[in-house]
Amino acid sequence: MGRAGDWVQVYDVLLKPGERAPQVPEDTQGVPLEMRVKGFLEHDAMLGDHATVRTMTGRLVEGTLVAINPAYPHDFGQPVLELLVAGEEFRALLEREAEAQK
Repeated sequence: MGRAGDWVQVYDVLLKPGERAPQVPEDTQGVPLEMRVKGFLEHDAMLGDHATVRTMTGRLVEGTLVAINPAYPHDFGQPVLELLVAGEEFRALLEREAEAQK
């Protein structure tokens, strides 16, 4: 159960398939336009309940409560070895040039 003031995520379908703008690609028109917003819960609510959140910018947004204290699941992927090596090589080059100018 989420308590008023908890950090939560709400979900809603803003446009159903077929309600999308005609200029969007055909494959986009076939899927709903969904919204997921994180914010502070305005009132106590259970998962699955309709709830209102106040976002970090102060907007009030309504939707279905889907997560309490949601995580940030994104990351920057696997390290790129070539970039790691290039960074070391570039720093070494800068250090050599700085030494040569003394």
